[in-house]
Amino acid sequence: MVRIPIFTSLTETISKEIKIRTHSVKRRKPESLAVVITTYNNPAWLEKVLWGYSVQNYSQTPVKIIIADDGSTKETRLLIEKYRKNFPWDLVHLWHPDQGFQKTRILNRAIVAAKSDYLIFTDHDCIPRNDFLTLHFEHAELGYFLSGSYVKLSQALSHQLTQEDIVSGRAFCKEWLKSQGFLLRSTLPKLTTNKRLAMFLNWVTTTDATWNGHCSSCWQSDALAINGFNESMGYGGEDREFGERLCNFGIRAKQLRYSFPCMHLDHDRPYAIPESIAKNKAIRKETRQSGRIETLHGIRQMLEEETNDGYVEKSFSHQVIYIPLLDGFLRRAG
Repeated sequence: MVRIPIFTSLTETISKEIKIRTHSVKRRKPESLAVVITTYNNPAWLEKVLWGYSVQNYSQTPVKIIIADDGSTKETRLLIEKYRKNFPWDLVHLWHPDQGFQKTRILNRAIVAAKSDYLIFTDHDCIPRNDFLTLHFEHAELGYFLSGSYVKLSQALSHQLTQEDIVSGRAFCKEWLKSQGFLLRSTLPKLTTNKRLAMFLNWVTTTDATWNGHCSSCWQSDALAINGFNESMGYGGEDREFGERLCNFGIRAKQLRYSFPCMHLDHDRPYAIPESIAKNKAIRKETRQSGRIETLHGIRQMLEEETNDGYVEKSFSHQVIYIPLLDGFLRRAG
């Protein structure tokens, strides 16, 4: 019997895995991207995020930036109109009336409206580095969703950040952050621009790869296959439940927390209600135990409900999409 040294065997296994993954990635890359940015009544933070997307070093595919607006007032609409004319990407405002926390419903509407091959999900408080789109594109792989992370700023530093700080890239520089009094130094390795180091840190981290609403991405076809987000869920773990159903569907999570972190702006969360969080924990537990793939309160049910109500989405030439629900905001079918 010929004995193969363990180290040699392990090296060969890793080499084969790299070849398989490389071949898979080359065979199928996204043909279009959509970035879904959820927002609710925080135009000051949303503007800083738009500054980050305005300087992305990306040219591989068409890009659509969708502001998934859970019922903000006119200040958010005016901000988007201000930037739309000279923005480097298609900038779409997807809006529905304010009826409480309905983030999951506006996300489902964004999945349908995106009409893009690959979807990146984030929030109005997460500023991307200028390689954010490129790295999502490079790591996109059939059978996987990508799990990113963020570096959380203090409220004072969040307010302090200027357009020049973001556009120049110094807001993502470790030394500059330290000079501004940034204290959470244990999170600074997330800001490395060394791809080899980032991949090594992704490999050795003990943090589980989960679906994080602030920085995750997947194929649109996979999001549709699990019927989108669970609209029966309020705040607290609703993003994670989406990822858990992707895993039940056979989609694996790729850990990339050190590859493309966002700068997270601090803010209050008045919608973080204990009852909602407890309810969501129970739903997530049931999802894991049952192996549920499709939610019973998702995209199909939303579309059926709105069709039966006689309403349709109306897309305007200035690329604002108003989702009609209430008189005064709707365009009725027919």
